[in-house]
Amino acid sequence: MGSRRLALARLHGLFAVYKPPGLKWKHLRDTVELQLLKGVNAGKPPAPEQRVRFLLGPMEGSEEKALTLTATSVPSLTNHPLVCGPAFTSLKVGVGHRLDAQASGVLVLGVGHGRSLLTDMYNAHLTKDYTVRGLLGKATDDFCEDGRLVEKSTYDHVTREKLDRILALIQGSYQKALVMYSNLDLQTQEAYDMAVRGLIRPMNKSPMLITGIRCLHFAPPEFLLEVQCMHETQKQLRKLVHEIGLELKTTAVCSQVRRTRDGFFTLDDALLRTQWDIHSIQNAIQATAPRVAVELEKSLRPGLGTPAAPQP
Repeated sequence: MGSRRLALARLHGLFAVYKPPGLKWKHLRDTVELQLLKGVNAGKPPAPEQRVRFLLGPMEGSEEKALTLTATSVPSLTNHPLVCGPAFTSLKVGVGHRLDAQASGVLVLGVGHGRSLLTDMYNAHLTKDYTVRGLLGKATDDFCEDGRLVEKSTYDHVTREKLDRILALIQGSYQKALVMYSNLDLQTQEAYDMAVRGLIRPMNKSPMLITGIRCLHFAPPEFLLEVQCMHETQKQLRKLVHEIGLELKTTAVCSQVRRTRDGFFTLDDALLRTQWDIHSIQNAIQATAPRVAVELEKSLRPGLGTPAAPQP
């Protein structure tokens, strides 16, 4: 069982996968767990133990048909997979910041000791990046493009300049909320150093906070936003598109929510569906482990390395 134990020992850490739209995060997690178990159990089994058995056979050198017991070494099959089943039957995989069924993008998973690192990521209050696609001219009951239509409106008066102005107002209002929930005194040197390094974030759970929002593409009725936020849900991002439509004196629905970054994991780190196998996951864990350790240390102790303010 040496190779199997070795494969299992390398499955401790964090890795990211790309969740396609229409797939629930629970089904994705179960699929990854199944693929990891298949990979671990597919390792080369150990050589079977040899046991001494006395087998009945003809006596050598005897012309008569006399039988005798002969000591013979035979393999023991008590631990054979066909007898006792697979060696590993359960493997827990933890899920980080979740995505609902309609959303897509980067989803961080933790296996083994990596499940405790997911808690550290949660306590670090890291920001996440999304691309959110909107559609002007209609409103639905759930803010999604395929929801029940409740209203239609014109949008000929909407321009890129008006949209940018609304986005600037939204970002400014959330910046004030970010400072309020961070519980920092902006007159101190520590708060100034954290602001320069971009490390101001809430100390506890808070409502959704947007740290940055801008328009990437505007071609009415479609527009594409890039949103940097924390403590969000995908439904809140869809509602944000609806509220932007109202501010523009029209209506809007959300047609796509895609997470492009979760903390220090980006799209480049995310494994595609064809890469959800044990070797790709082991390589991904080994490749990101040093970066995970450094970023978590920096995020959980933001004051590390900053000079202390002089005491009176």
